[in-house]
Amino acid sequence: MTEAGLMADAPLESIARQLGEWDCGRPGPTLLVIAGMHGNEPGGVHAVRRVLGRLQELEAATAGRLVALAGNTAALAVGRRFLDRDLNRGWSAAAIAGLRERAAAGAGGAGLDALDAEDEQQLLLLEEFERVLATASGPVVVLDLHSSSAFGSPFLLFADTIDNRRLGLSTGVPMILGIEETIDGASLEWFAERGVMALAIEGGQHDDPATIDCHEAVLWRALDYLGMLAPAQAAGHDFGLSEQAERLRRAVGDAPSIVEIIERRAITPADEFEMAPGFSNFHAVAKGTLLAKDRSGELRAPRAAIVLLPLYQSQGEDGYFLARPVRAFWLHLAAGLRAMRCDRLVSVLPGVRRDPDDSRTILVNRQVARWFVTEVFHLLGFRKRRPRGDRLAFTRRFSLPENRRLAR
Repeated sequence: MTEAGLMADAPLESIARQLGEWDCGRPGPTLLVIAGMHGNEPGGVHAVRRVLGRLQELEAATAGRLVALAGNTAALAVGRRFLDRDLNRGWSAAAIAGLRERAAAGAGGAGLDALDAEDEQQLLLLEEFERVLATASGPVVVLDLHSSSAFGSPFLLFADTIDNRRLGLSTGVPMILGIEETIDGASLEWFAERGVMALAIEGGQHDDPATIDCHEAVLWRALDYLGMLAPAQAAGHDFGLSEQAERLRRAVGDAPSIVEIIERRAITPADEFEMAPGFSNFHAVAKGTLLAKDRSGELRAPRAAIVLLPLYQSQGEDGYFLARPVRAFWLHLAAGLRAMRCDRLVSVLPGVRRDPDDSRTILVNRQVARWFVTEVFHLLGFRKRRPRGDRLAFTRRFSLPENRRLAR
């Protein structure tokens, strides 16, 4: 067993990349926890230290292994979201290829601009991610711990696969669908492209001690769901799982269990964006409600909606998101349609064809297929939607290989 940096009160100014690892040599999944991808979100670091400390205290003989990494150590040291750029927006295949090209050219003395602070952080994280995947003997599950500048219920974000949905439902925390259609380059995208289950957890407000509690509770529930605690429980160890579940129930309150993003307000510093005061996560608003102001004037809700991630900090590219509730019926229907592989039949529909360069992508002629196109393709698992000329491109995520599936 190995561990590092387990003191919950250790200063973040001296934080190490490897927060700790717990491996008792028993077969099982690998749970990779990333904390502090944004430097003003330290709650996840403290939460995973608590969990590692408890496992060490009990000398718990768990299954599989728990690996915990700090994200942006340079930004954590100064308590800023980022130093030069958002570390959680550069994980697309194209962005990483460009990063590695710049790094290789710089190493060869080609005279290109030096890597910025987040470039260096990302290269080091990539090494760690690849190490974890290469050494895993079973399924890999990733939990990326975040917090927000607004108060409100914790919630989950993820690439829309059935495996991710099942893992998300096990936590009892509200789930947000559609985030991958509005944000490019999050670290979840890197894992999704490799068929790895991955969730981002927004635990609460940055400086609220309850955020650490929520992150810790989600970690314990994930460890339990993955079966990693079973050997230690059989030996009589009590991890307080019922108390952790109750803690999350209180934190969630009456927030809807499933919502879908319908709008993102993207911003730049030049917009002079200012969120109206008083909003929290899952704040319900009526059509016409004043949400924010920018250099163009007032920004009002175009419809009745739910507000998520209202921005009350100086750094960030997302002013707010608007969402709508989703009934659980639609999740069950989607699971059935995907299990029957109905996606294989969509290319026979009028105005629909497969991308000749990518079998996972469907191209839809918007002049022919006009009705409920987005809703139908979401049900079938084609979640990432992008315009491509006069067509819409929907991409389906990779399915998990058999040796990466949970035995459930």
